Amino acid sequence: MIRRLPRLLALIALLLLAPAWVFASDEEPDESFDFDDAPLREPLSHPEWFKESFLDLPDDLRQAIDAGKRGIIIYFGQQRCPYCQKLLSVNFGSTDIRSYTQKHFDVIPIDIWGVQELTDMQGDTLTERQYAIRENTNFTPSLIFIDATGAEALRLRGYYPPYKFRAALEYVADGHYKSEGFAAYLRRAEGTLTFEPDELNEETFFDKPPYALDRSRFPAERPLAVFFERGDCHACDVLHAQPLQEPEIARLLAQIDSVQLDINADTPVLTPSGERLTARQWAETLELIYTPSILFFDRQGNEIIRADSVIQFYRLRNILNYVVSGGYQSEPSYQLWRSKQEHISGD
Repeated sequence: MIRRLPRLLALIALLLLAPAWVFASDEEPDESFDFDDAPLREPLSHPEWFKESFLDLPDDLRQAIDAGKRGIIIYFGQQRCPYCQKLLSVNFGSTDIRSYTQKHFDVIPIDIWGVQELTDMQGDTLTERQYAIRENTNFTPSLIFIDATGAEALRLRGYYPPYKFRAALEYVADGHYKSEGFAAYLRRAEGTLTFEPDELNEETFFDKPPYALDRSRFPAERPLAVFFERGDCHACDVLHAQPLQEPEIARLLAQIDSVQLDINADTPVLTPSGERLTARQWAETLELIYTPSILFFDRQGNEIIRADSVIQFYRLRNILNYVVSGGYQSEPSYQLWRSKQEHISGD
């Protein structure tokens, strides 16, 4: 009975203090994580309740505030993006998420390859494509939350499952962004769910500790991938059971160094930049909000790109090709590099 008391106290705290989205945890439907992420055959259309905008963002914000809303969400998407489809069909397909979003925000759609002119929050004029590149929207859908003052409150890159997306909406709508980062907000609420550490999924290509990853003084021979994961993580299970088992993924991973870290552990790490931190401290410094997150570093220890949202085979393969081929050295914009590759291959 004594051993069960901490769990009972944690459960009571959870019931009293945790926001509603916490109860969903990672137990989302498989459709949130398990899907074919090849480009769609048919182009997507936006929900009819998305804002019909003239792409004057300051004016869009004024209209939203006049209507009693907390701000706007700038949605960066592509017409044949399967991750965008998941956001529109699964997340916005949920009545509570759709209603909550409509109540507190106007959603302004941006085509990352679009040529229409827009006016940004600083009053500058540029095309949708130029705006998307400037805002580094490497993965679609990307969302930028703008508050009533015109300041950025939160940015999400890629597709997040419904429970995490609910948390983001409440984080901005309830004003938590004014006092804490999103990663800290998630830890504060989700911490009540963590009782004991669980085992991670192991792979033969993960290097063993000690994790001496410093590349700041002496360049390494190969790029580095750092997998931040945790136990009892359905999305992590899907990553290991599906994309990481594909021969093409294995072939590409064999060309880089890879380590796996428990995002909640006090495992000592000498980071690529030469800092001595624990895995948990490093994850906090990186403001990671999702597991699994995969961060890629070059031979000198500089971050190349990170995959910190739902990821399946097609996107992971493209990221690995970007890293292994050294594409990032000539084209720092992943989306532009991808478009050039598609043009060369005729896809």
